[in-house]
Amino acid sequence: MTLRCAVLDDFQSVATTVADWSPLAGKVDVVTFPDHFGSEDELAAALAEFDIVVTLRERVPFPASLLARLPRLRLLVASGMRNSVIDYAAARAQGVTVCGTASSSTPPVELTWALLLGLARGIVPEAEAVREGGRWQSTVGADLHGRRLGLLGLGKIGSRVAQVGLAFGMDVIAWSQNLTKERTDEVGTALAASKEELLESSDFVSVHLALGDRTRGLVGAAELARMRPTAYLVNTSRAAIVDQDALLSALHAGTIAGAGVDVFDTEPLPADHPMRTAPRLLATPHLGYVTRANYERYYGQAVEDIQAFLAGSPVRLLG
Repeated sequence: MTLRCAVLDDFQSVATTVADWSPLAGKVDVVTFPDHFGSEDELAAALAEFDIVVTLRERVPFPASLLARLPRLRLLVASGMRNSVIDYAAARAQGVTVCGTASSSTPPVELTWALLLGLARGIVPEAEAVREGGRWQSTVGADLHGRRLGLLGLGKIGSRVAQVGLAFGMDVIAWSQNLTKERTDEVGTALAASKEELLESSDFVSVHLALGDRTRGLVGAAELARMRPTAYLVNTSRAAIVDQDALLSALHAGTIAGAGVDVFDTEPLPADHPMRTAPRLLATPHLGYVTRANYERYYGQAVEDIQAFLAGSPVRLLG
């Protein structure tokens, strides 16, 4: 019997072209979905007849309630090796194998700097003005050299962001709840005495923390109020680390110079969402991981995961 595999959130319709799915020919019928399913009811209806589901990052939650409505599901493949929105216990209880794939940290590092540089030099409004015949030179760029870059988090991504900042001649400082001087010395940054010191002294603040109980809402109204009015905030990590309503208020009030955001509380953003029209905001649609090399890795290894599962020896098991 031919199994059926659903590939979710293939927004660019490239999942079956960036990787070779031919090893599954005759064994698995692959169906891609380019549009996001916004509710559990929609997901349950769409996936009812599938044995395998390939899901992109943490975009689609798989709680026990959804898994219970998918009795045919036997394999769930998630891109990346960490996923906080899959109920692993429920999957095990239902006999669903969960596998992951490798994921490169390079793309989010690069996007972080794309947002930071775009903010600093007013790239979007200046480019739009050139294209539309608008005012010639309407912004005054913010310098990087000699300015302070504050990093909330100095892990795999944060440390690489730090290296670029140092190459620009920036003064780089970092903080997280468990960060040590040994780690900052290793990377070549300074250790902030506190989160408050980092926020108050930095010209650019970039978030590179994992989402958890201790980091949810870590940057709220009080923290944003500590930032300089000339400072910029960049978040390419997880939306819930920065209070979205507080950020919107700060942008509208002009208490910070601007923000670059790639992650949102609701994704995709509804057409009327206030983040779409907020002033001083450079926003991208969660592009941090979206590069050809990463997609080749995700979907190529998804095929490998499916092959291994069919052979009875699953690989890259999660949970």
